[in-house]
Amino acid sequence: MKRTLLVAGIVAVGIIAFVSSCTNTSASEEVNKKPLTNAQLIKRGEYLVSAVGCDDCHSPKIMGPGEPEIIPELRFSGYPSARPLQKADSNVVKSGWGLVGSDLTAWVGPWGMSFAANISSDATGIGNWTEAQFFKALREGKYKGLDNSRPLLPPMPWFVYKNFSDEDIRAIFAFLKSTKPVENVVPAPVPFTALKN
Repeated sequence: MKRTLLVAGIVAVGIIAFVSSCTNTSASEEVNKKPLTNAQLIKRGEYLVSAVGCDDCHSPKIMGPGEPEIIPELRFSGYPSARPLQKADSNVVKSGWGLVGSDLTAWVGPWGMSFAANISSDATGIGNWTEAQFFKALREGKYKGLDNSRPLLPPMPWFVYKNFSDEDIRAIFAFLKSTKPVENVVPAPVPFTALKN
């Protein structure tokens, strides 16, 4: 009986020591974690932008062999302003469907017609934005990250992206600010009531 209690005590002490060392190590790692350099932020941001699919909506595409391909010189420029706006049929939406443009930068749903924003580093994109505006756009779903502005429209998943850490949002912003500027003023959304019946 004494031997069993001794072994149980040693095991318990070992477990406590192990858990304590794991907790202390992670706490000390967090305290000693150095902020990323700008180059490291950009690299992390590039990874995150690729991982969460920002190109899927914000980069115009052409149909390649079997799948849409990004037009490199238009990367992150949003819906092309030179493209004529098509009239969308609200009856499609009323019957429970949504529509998407052929290059995946325009959508129609119960909210109306929305267009992917220019998130390139150009002044017509996010080139003049502050980091605080970018945080407000991703955390609060505010257009251009401005107070008293309209909400970001679907399919922008800001309500998911708001869960990024502060460092991740800084990294995404740093990467986007480092991209090639593409001048493109994206059209304003079209309300549902203005769609074709």
